[in-house]
Amino acid sequence: MPARKSPKGESVPGAGGGPRLGRSRPRHGERVIRIGLVAAALVSIATTIGIVVSLIEPSARFFGEVSVKEFFTGTEWTPLFEPPHYGVLPLVAATLLITVIALLVALPLGLASAIYLSEYATPRTRKVLKPALELLAGIPTVVFGFFALKFLTPRLQSIWPWGEGPDIFNALSAGLVMGMMIIPTIASLSEDALSAVPHSLRDGAYAMGASKRVVATTVVVPAALSGIVAAFVLGVSRAVGETMIVAIASGNRPNLSWNPLEAMQTMTGFIAQAASGDVPVGTVDYHTLFAVGLLLFTLTFAMNAVSIRLVRRFREVYE
Repeated sequence: MPARKSPKGESVPGAGGGPRLGRSRPRHGERVIRIGLVAAALVSIATTIGIVVSLIEPSARFFGEVSVKEFFTGTEWTPLFEPPHYGVLPLVAATLLITVIALLVALPLGLASAIYLSEYATPRTRKVLKPALELLAGIPTVVFGFFALKFLTPRLQSIWPWGEGPDIFNALSAGLVMGMMIIPTIASLSEDALSAVPHSLRDGAYAMGASKRVVATTVVVPAALSGIVAAFVLGVSRAVGETMIVAIASGNRPNLSWNPLEAMQTMTGFIAQAASGDVPVGTVDYHTLFAVGLLLFTLTFAMNAVSIRLVRRFREVYE
């Protein structure tokens, strides 16, 4: 049917003509949402910049009185005693040792839990187990610290088969409990990555006669490797930045040792101890807080930068 025409001979959209095209109504709701999302992103960026700025100025004052070489190569850390020593290696070594112990617990158990929830558990079982697993993430870390000190350490001392057992404060208990704390983070994020793998990949492997174990380990896990790596790095970052567990269970004695049975002090443990209010503001001892905090921030930032490169390298895109 031809389009209707006006008295002047112009075509009038309507019945029998093409679709009526006009200027859409303004969508103020979407504009508000967009502004809110941009504001949230800017707040995150501004917060990061504010943290860096607040750390740099006091750290610069610290390094104006303490040499960078002494800070990074010294093996004694006694900034609050006489004579003071500012070698940060004992704090870094304790942080790395406890983090490694935590990862030895959390990585295999977290990934195994994720594979079970994604590939073996029924939907009904998954609905029960996954919230129960994530419930561990809501437990305050101070509770984990007292659990390590009052429960785990005495048990390790009673069953230790080789000579003297762990000290009352030790890195082993702190690392084991910290690993238990980050299991939900790794398991939940890894399970989400495994569940996002298209079922067509699984069906193709089953059609070729592969077993469920082979499908899970050689098809699904490699396909979700980028998400699993991101989960691992997030768990590492949380372990490095954990404070209460190490402050309660590992002790406050700077100790450059790789023996996990001894008491140690981590970077976050020192910050928690020295920031209790006994250090005069403006002194070198006060500025050590910011120097250690800047080092901790740099390590965490470097790990996240490496994780971004790994995620981009192993990312798989499915259509």
